Amino acid sequence: MSDTPTLTTARLTLRRLTPDDAEALFPAMSDPAVMRWWSRGPFAAVEELRGYFADMRARQRVWAAVRTGGSAAIGFVYIGEKRPGVGEIGYLFAPATWGSGVAREAVEAVVAQMFGEGMRRIFADIDPDAVASARLLERIGFTCEGRLRGEWETHIGVRDTLIYGMLRSEWIERDAAPSGRQ
Repeated sequence: MSDTPTLTTARLTLRRLTPDDAEALFPAMSDPAVMRWWSRGPFAAVEELRGYFADMRARQRVWAAVRTGGSAAIGFVYIGEKRPGVGEIGYLFAPATWGSGVAREAVEAVVAQMFGEGMRRIFADIDPDAVASARLLERIGFTCEGRLRGEWETHIGVRDTLIYGMLRSEWIERDAAPSGRQ
C-alpha cells in the first residue's frame, strides 16, 4: 500500500492511524451498540484493539480523523485495494460525533484523495440494517448496487450485505454539476 498522506477538511485532520489511537477509540470500539454492524464484535481490551489497528495498517490505508487543533482520534476511514483501481472503503466514528457531519466530511476527503490518485471505483459493503451508514453513502453519491444474501457470518449471526459503489466518472460529474457537492 502506498503512503497515507495527511488530509485536511474544514473541521478535521486525517492522518495515518497508529496503534496508539487505540486508547482514544477503545470506548467506541468496545461498545456493543457501535460495533453492532461491524464485521466483528466489540473489543475487550485496548491491547487487542492496538493489534487490530497494526494489522489494518499492514493491509490497507487507514486515516485517523482528528478534530482540527486536537490530537485524539474520533474515528477512522480505511480503504483497501481489492483489485487494481478498485478499493473498498469503511469507516467508524465515536457516537459523540454521530449526526454532526464529520464522518461524511472524512469519507468525502478520502474518496476525493483516492479518485485523485486514479482509482476508478470505490465500494462499501454494509449491513442492510446500518441505515445511517447507507444514508451517508447516498448523500456522498454512492449507488446501492445490490444485496448479497447470507454473505457474512458475524458476531450477530449470518447477515446479508448491501454493496454501494461509485465510479470516478460519477465523482467528477457530481463535482462539475452546477450545485456542486450535495
